[in-house]
Amino acid sequence: MQLTGPSEPGSLTRLVADDLPSDVEGSLRLGIALTSRGGAAPVPGAGRTADLWRALATLAAHDLGAARAVEPHLDAFAILQQVDAAGGADATDPTRASDATGTPDATDAPGATRASSAATRSWGVFAAELPGTRLEAQQVGDGWSLSGEKGWCSLAGVLDSALVTARVGDERRLFSVDLRQGGVEVVDGAWHARGLVEIPSGPVRFDAVAASPVGAPGWYLERPGFSWGGIAVAACWYGGAVGIARALHRTVVRRDPDPHTAAALGAVDERLSDARRALAEAAELVDAGRATGADGRLLAKRVRATVAHAADDVLTRVGRALGPAPLVADAAHAKRVADLTLYLRQHHADADDASLGRQLRESAVAPW
Repeated sequence: MQLTGPSEPGSLTRLVADDLPSDVEGSLRLGIALTSRGGAAPVPGAGRTADLWRALATLAAHDLGAARAVEPHLDAFAILQQVDAAGGADATDPTRASDATGTPDATDAPGATRASSAATRSWGVFAAELPGTRLEAQQVGDGWSLSGEKGWCSLAGVLDSALVTARVGDERRLFSVDLRQGGVEVVDGAWHARGLVEIPSGPVRFDAVAASPVGAPGWYLERPGFSWGGIAVAACWYGGAVGIARALHRTVVRRDPDPHTAAALGAVDERLSDARRALAEAAELVDAGRATGADGRLLAKRVRATVAHAADDVLTRVGRALGPAPLVADAAHAKRVADLTLYLRQHHADADDASLGRQLRESAVAPW
């Protein structure tokens, strides 16, 4: 997980480091290149998880907006790979034509949602549940239709497709949706953030939109990769914190630091080391098959908490050490601070710490 060391030729990290995008369009092109036929994107649990998370961290250290665009695309690709491995239960290929009712046309035979056929499209994952909104799925003939509103739909206006959770009665189920079809309305004017400005993540309204189920009912939340995807987000937080810490390191290298600035750099190194070790250990456990079920959920909560608290501390210590100057005179640094501040709110602070504590209590035996 060390970002400054050399990466192996042909690794995902090397490919990302050699093609660092400068905007959302370039980020989505990179994501598609990594998952298209001949691409190098590994999926968690297949032996190269550390390379995947290191690549995301490398991209986030460059630009958190770029990582925020690529990470869901890679997550969607991994989900489609997992449903392939599980037999593609109750899924149909989202990349083929369907009519306005959501019923596949005569050329669209039911079968697994194939990652190979979806690889040349840009993907998002819209799975957050926003209070006061509800997206419902209804069977229409041999197909499915989505109606209602979904919150936190990042880049919905520019993506080709998305994996979307919707309600079937009281149960959540995953569907693939072509976002370019009629009935998909991105709500304008809902994104007022000062961080991740280029990644609008407002609500989307669906009006009888054709969709294809991905996996059996309940599969999305029960699959091992659900917890692993949360750790991939933490790898992005870590990379963003590294990018911010580099500003402090450059300052210390350029001039003889006062004791307080030197102490800040030492503390930042300690926290980043904690986060890096947590991610590296998690990658080993995932690839060893020791992060499934309750073990996987516990691991994800621990790693996300460790990385989130470390990144919060980096933001605070770098801000105190450098003062306001880089926030007003260094556009790249100011963007990183604003981006990471917002992105870290995906960790729910004390609420997530309490969730970790409750799971530890349920285990009855202290795990240390």
